[in-house]
Amino acid sequence: MMIDTHCHLEDYENIETIIKNMEGNKMITSGVNDETNKEVVKLINQYPNVYGVIGIHPSEVSISNEKSILWIEEQLNNKKIVGIGEIGLDYHYGIEEKELQKQFFKKQLELARKYHLPVVIHSRDAIEDTYQILKEFKDLKIILHCYSGSVEMAQKFLKLNIYFGIGGVVTFKNSKTLKEVVKMLPLDHILLETDSPYLTPEPFRGQKNEPKNILLVAQTIAKIKEISVEQVLKTTTINAEQQFDFNKTL
Repeated sequence: MMIDTHCHLEDYENIETIIKNMEGNKMITSGVNDETNKEVVKLINQYPNVYGVIGIHPSEVSISNEKSILWIEEQLNNKKIVGIGEIGLDYHYGIEEKELQKQFFKKQLELARKYHLPVVIHSRDAIEDTYQILKEFKDLKIILHCYSGSVEMAQKFLKLNIYFGIGGVVTFKNSKTLKEVVKMLPLDHILLETDSPYLTPEPFRGQKNEPKNILLVAQTIAKIKEISVEQVLKTTTINAEQQFDFNKTL
């Protein structure tokens, strides 16, 4: 079995085909704002092999408010909501909202702590601040989505027992640093993801991504680590099942 631990299924018009292409496998679809969080809840209630994480993305904080957080909390009684995300910090475009981003980030981390849920972290051009905040939440199960930092920072996060979401970027020819990160990371701290419909892996780069391409990510990781694809799939599936409670009881 394969588990795509991070995708955005609300962005597809041909959702039935996308789901069928992952028959026998699991997907975790991620919300980023009020609208997409509601779509996540609809999808997980409709498709047996689709699970969800909901949260306020750092780029969405200016159009969100306390009601957004309260609504998220109200949905946590759904057995198929398996985490809070995609949350974090993004200074690439939102540097003027730096403090507001931190406020939303910490509020959602506290919410995860209250309900004993894992968190899925987005960090762009904000790796040091992300690290400093996550140090305060070492008790949580933490997944760094689409990790793009250095080997040295990956080692620091690893000491906090943080897991790493690896997606299609690892297949790109210019992704030298990420390949070095993957080579360094123990396999038992890696999760497979696509971030579909974005970040399509080679050789389909430029086309719309979908969860079934998780196999291409697994194949690249296997090549980097000089192990079998079967071992990558088996271990990353176990990792995902340990991080996300797919048999959540209330």
